[in-house]
Amino acid sequence: MRLSVIGCGHLGIPHAAAMAELGHEVIGVDVNQAKVDRLNAGSCPIYEAGLPELLARHTASGSLRFTTSIREAADFADLHFIGVGTPIDADGRSYDTAQVYGAIRQLAPHLNRPCTIVGKSTVTVGTTSQITALAQRLAPAGTSVDVVWNPEFLREGHAVEDTLRPDRIIAGVTTIEGEKAVRAVYAPILDTGVPLFVTDPPTAELAKGAANTFLGLKISYINAVADMCQAAGGDISQIVGILGIDPRIGSGGMRPGLGYGGGCLPKDIRAFTASARQLGADQAAALLRAAEEINESRTDVAMGLITQALAGRPVQGARATVWGAAFKPGTNDVRESPALALAHALRQAGAHVTVHDPQAVATAMVRNPEFDYTDDLAASVDGADLIVLATEWPEYQQADPQALVDRPADPLLVDCRTTLNPDPWRTAGWSVHQLGRPGK
Repeated sequence: MRLSVIGCGHLGIPHAAAMAELGHEVIGVDVNQAKVDRLNAGSCPIYEAGLPELLARHTASGSLRFTTSIREAADFADLHFIGVGTPIDADGRSYDTAQVYGAIRQLAPHLNRPCTIVGKSTVTVGTTSQITALAQRLAPAGTSVDVVWNPEFLREGHAVEDTLRPDRIIAGVTTIEGEKAVRAVYAPILDTGVPLFVTDPPTAELAKGAANTFLGLKISYINAVADMCQAAGGDISQIVGILGIDPRIGSGGMRPGLGYGGGCLPKDIRAFTASARQLGADQAAALLRAAEEINESRTDVAMGLITQALAGRPVQGARATVWGAAFKPGTNDVRESPALALAHALRQAGAHVTVHDPQAVATAMVRNPEFDYTDDLAASVDGADLIVLATEWPEYQQADPQALVDRPADPLLVDCRTTLNPDPWRTAGWSVHQLGRPGK
């Protein structure tokens, strides 16, 4: 393919060289003539492992060249990467996207044929839709110009390696043509088995911030624990090893929902927070308390989703069935169960609540006799105004939505564990609402 890379800095130069390494013809664009001259001579103005050799090889072969003319790039390429800088704004809290918009304003008037713009810069959510409107308004090709957001996950010092052998590629697209263009440009990488996540643009935009924020939280967390170790005489290196071997600290457990419960985790987090305060590690305590506050808010979040799902119908007087009483699947333990906390909130709002659980009905009845209970999944749906999935038991994931659809008064399912595949339920006629996921 013929590609352009607009913006030749720590992102653009490695990306341009890596695309040439994949076999594409690449033109890089930068406003700095001295930098362009140096790059065309095969000399790299930044250092990244492997980049000088890559740049020299592909500029010498002619598969990679640089220019200050954006018109030349528009005439040459069918796909345009945007890799300009997005520094922190003057307010210290947001991105300065002036260079992104500036690049589009300069490029778009020269786009006379169908093409794809692929944004790689880190931007605020919502930018893609604004860029698309701007590009299509200014481009002679109009709506034949596609915009895709493809955030980078490069580590400085490993930019070439991370571009050629990434652990994932994300493409926020709005058209089939945009997805096809991304698949074509990254085909040599995808053929090695690297996963491609095809999303909508807001998801792609949020993914980069979410990844970095999570990394920042991990770093802040372990620094906070290090402060506690310093005060208590503990060994942070051993704690790092102990935590790192736990598979839940990978992707496991990262499912939006009602939060944690049970007899151990809430208690341990409270005690650990108290220890942080006692040891004088105030920032650690504040960080831990923030995690508690988020967890404590999940019932309110779920009630908001339920209210939204009811679409104007009152919670008061509604017949609500809560699927789940145990704090998690595989146990009948209902101590500090988020499911029962939600059942309480529904009851306090005036709903008539029935609780179903494959294993925990008996223990729940002892602690919470105020609810109606049933062991029969089908019977739990009879006459209900809404079903609320509150514990991610496999029995609910494996339930037949078609067999259940005629039993409620109105087949409305609110999945507060984000655990179901909503498609078969919707196909069967259910209205399905999930935390953190769009659609009905």
